[in-house]
Amino acid sequence: MAYHSFSLIPMVGDNTLADRFTNMDRLFSRLTGEKPLSDIPAYNLVQKDKDHYELTVSVPGYAENELDISMLNNQLSITGKREDEKNETSDEENTIRWLHRGIIKNAFSLSFNLEHRIKIQSANLNKGLLTLKFIYDIPEQEKPQRITLNQKGKDDKIIEHDKS
Repeated sequence: MAYHSFSLIPMVGDNTLADRFTNMDRLFSRLTGEKPLSDIPAYNLVQKDKDHYELTVSVPGYAENELDISMLNNQLSITGKREDEKNETSDEENTIRWLHRGIIKNAFSLSFNLEHRIKIQSANLNKGLLTLKFIYDIPEQEKPQRITLNQKGKDDKIIEHDKS
């Protein structure tokens, strides 16, 4: 299971280094028998505006019933489980020889630790992309307030809430 913090700071990556890491990861996974880190689906995290965010996870070939999205103790979990397909083999399928098989539909699990103020608005699966929309919800009592000073002779306190 891969754990990721939900960070609002963008990650900077280099494709050359990423490709080398992927190859090294596969080599070590073959040697150790562990699942490669690169088997984790690619995802994008975008800040739409001050309070709205969007997480897009690449899940090609998965149907809605094969994906599970859950939230427990501020931990978002996205799990993909492959449903067993019918093992109908024809004469043609028996003669197929794979030259390269790069598209593999493996089970996966992603986890993100979310701050308690982050709420999921919606989840949508379209063309192999799972999109979750978040809102960073700050309660009114936790938002900054502007307090003005009293002028001499006035007893009323004025508290203004800055809604910007």
